[in-house]
Amino acid sequence: MATRTQVCIIGAGPAGLLLSHMLHLQGIESIVVEQQTRAAIEGTIKAGVLEHPTVELLGQLGVGARLRREGFAHRGIGLAFGGRRHRIDLHGLTGGKSITVYPQHELIKDLIAAVLANGTAIEFGAGAVSLHDIDGIHPSVRYTRDGTGREIRCEFVGGCDGFHGPSRQAIPAALRQEYLKVYPCAWFGILCHAPPSSEELVYAHSERGFGLVSTRTPAVQRMYFQCAPGDQVDDWPDERIWAELRARMANDEGWTLKEGPIFKKDIIAMRSFVCETMQHGRLFLAGDSAHIVPPTGAKGLNLAAGDVALLARALGRYYRHNSRTDLDRYSAIAIKRVWRSEHFSWFMTSMLHEFAGEDAMTRRFRRAQLDYLVSSRAAATSLAENYVGLPFVGVE
Repeated sequence: MATRTQVCIIGAGPAGLLLSHMLHLQGIESIVVEQQTRAAIEGTIKAGVLEHPTVELLGQLGVGARLRREGFAHRGIGLAFGGRRHRIDLHGLTGGKSITVYPQHELIKDLIAAVLANGTAIEFGAGAVSLHDIDGIHPSVRYTRDGTGREIRCEFVGGCDGFHGPSRQAIPAALRQEYLKVYPCAWFGILCHAPPSSEELVYAHSERGFGLVSTRTPAVQRMYFQCAPGDQVDDWPDERIWAELRARMANDEGWTLKEGPIFKKDIIAMRSFVCETMQHGRLFLAGDSAHIVPPTGAKGLNLAAGDVALLARALGRYYRHNSRTDLDRYSAIAIKRVWRSEHFSWFMTSMLHEFAGEDAMTRRFRRAQLDYLVSSRAAATSLAENYVGLPFVGVE
């Protein structure tokens, strides 16, 4: 027997949960289908730099209380190169805007609690998820749960299931317009028990490559450094990690890292991906199912929020006014913000990383860009505006 709803959302990440909650606030029913268990989703530790528009949106939706209370508001970021640290005054350059550091898994906990409190069902642990009849007027989503086959019949499908999910693959390959850039490096990330090394994020460039100092809590810190894409976690014992981070962050100002026991290590691939075909029939993609950014620009979660804000608005107008105008324009409008954020992420990555095989002139170009950025108010303002987040396109 099939279950019926207005919108079936595939994926209980930030995009899917936000979409469900925003639809509920407009009186639109949804069911969320998620492959992982609730414990797995809430326990997966991920970075979380929230742009100003994202924080404002979460506050308007009534799910921002804990992040306001426990998140770290950063009014600037540091750029370290050439033995010195330089501060980009995000707050002063953008008319009072800032970013908030709040781990993604904590935001997911908040969103799951809100969605369940709405009375919306989240089908955790769903296997063999597949989409059907997305070209028709009554699409459906089929899956298994607890060994039983299930089906949800709906009017629209929100594909919020990430890069490897089935939603994008449900669009015929011949109709998908996709772009992919793979970077010749990866990020090695650690979590450690230590006090903060800096009150604000520090992005570092050196001849050895990129490094980043971030924070999670007053007692837990997150740090990254550029590594080879073929590296394995076991290639990096703790002693080697700290030696490399110290070398990347070396400076002439006496500033040193606060070190402590490392309790988590991971390696993050670096790629840029865009599927410009963000809709097909009654399927609409949002978040990582449609685009991936390298983490240097801290845009992934925020791009998802921008997509969802636009899609929820379009669905709301459809159900209120029986008009598909905004839905039909969803891809065209959303992709503008996607490409802006993709370019910014590429810019930050290219400026701060060293890539194998580069010539000496390219490295000089990179240093010239860094010098210009910290000496020109116009250049710093451009970076600050993009970093704190441009307004969500097409959202009033």
